[in-house]
Amino acid sequence: MEIQTPTTTVRQVTRRTVLGAAAAAPVAIFLAACSSGASGSGSESKTLTLFTYDNAQTAAVLQKQLDVFKSQTGITVTLDTLPGSGAAIFPSKLRTELVGGKGPDVWRIWGGSIGGPFAQNQLAADLTPYYKQYGWNKVIPAASVDGMTWNGKPYGLPLYGTTVTAWYSKNAFTKAGVTTPPTSYAELTAANDKLLASGIVPCGLGGEYGWDVMRLFEYLLEKNAGPALHDQLIKGKANWNSAPVVQSFTELKEWVDKGWLPKGVMGLDPNNTEPGFAQGKYAYTIAGAWVDSQDIQTASDPSAYSTFQLPTDQTPNRHSGWVEGFMINAASKSPDNAAKLLNFLAQVSTQQALQNTQSTVKGAGPDPAKYPASALNAQIGASAPFFTIQDQALPAQTANTFFSLQSQVVLGSITPAQAAAQMEPAIKAGFSSSGS
Repeated sequence: MEIQTPTTTVRQVTRRTVLGAAAAAPVAIFLAACSSGASGSGSESKTLTLFTYDNAQTAAVLQKQLDVFKSQTGITVTLDTLPGSGAAIFPSKLRTELVGGKGPDVWRIWGGSIGGPFAQNQLAADLTPYYKQYGWNKVIPAASVDGMTWNGKPYGLPLYGTTVTAWYSKNAFTKAGVTTPPTSYAELTAANDKLLASGIVPCGLGGEYGWDVMRLFEYLLEKNAGPALHDQLIKGKANWNSAPVVQSFTELKEWVDKGWLPKGVMGLDPNNTEPGFAQGKYAYTIAGAWVDSQDIQTASDPSAYSTFQLPTDQTPNRHSGWVEGFMINAASKSPDNAAKLLNFLAQVSTQQALQNTQSTVKGAGPDPAKYPASALNAQIGASAPFFTIQDQALPAQTANTFFSLQSQVVLGSITPAQAAAQMEPAIKAGFSSSGS
């Protein structure tokens, strides 16, 4: 039997799949393979559609596994991907298709406030029967499942658990005289000064879409507010017009003014800045383990890079994090086959073939021999608690308001105090409209 090679026309990006970008047209990838293996469930269609935000690199890897799935089950999957679309564009595109009755059978999505509306508006199917059928709760940690559970029911299968850490060039640190990763905020800022003096911009972030620089802000907010207050702030239960928020905006502006971030940071595309730590442009970036497979492993010497947890000077020392997974269309005519696809994706062998260095599946963690930095990132994730990343915790409209205020602070058009004052009504309006 001959396996037909699909044509891939996805626009190439160099960033992980969770990106903000200008609206891009989704590109369909038809995955055809030999017809063999088990038949579909009952009279269900043996053709499924899968909608993701994979870029060309990760879509090609996924494509191969979907070919394997067809060879095992006889079920053909059409992959439709909107790369570089981010949490602001992808969900809107998906929602439009679902409401119009043309939505995919399965889609990838973030947890929290981004995936929640699909469950709460009954666009996604309750996966409780499939959790029981396939025993997913035995291989996926409860904390991850909770990230895609609404109203007490699991509406998603979380296969990606992101631990946000700093990813750095050992050579850049050594050249600057930074002998060990910083363990306090004072050490981090001192390292920034040394790195800058050595001729390299310390932290490579891009602010074009807001969320990349937001990772620095939320780290500063965790440091200044502490875990308990930070949680209250991102849940809309504490006043944002307060000293810790003002201090966080103030320090964000300080990072810009001192040259610790790239010049013109708010106009830079994170697609281009994030890989810079592995290209000699910046000393480190703030990201998840996707940068290992996408950037470190493609560098001339992967062993020259590692990761460390950003120090908050708080107990516990938390990091930002989130889960991503897959949902099934509540209106799908092939829900059982869609669940069969999810179960295939949840296998250890599939996760390893997908090179998912952020896998939540037990036994599918990164190989320390091949991905030592990802293994360290996973250790941090397992040993340290996380707070939900801000644009997933806040209602979408509130997150967008934050992005605007953040940009204005960085550009100097408003003061940190003004930004904090304007965030408070945005928080109240956002949580009020979302019903939280």
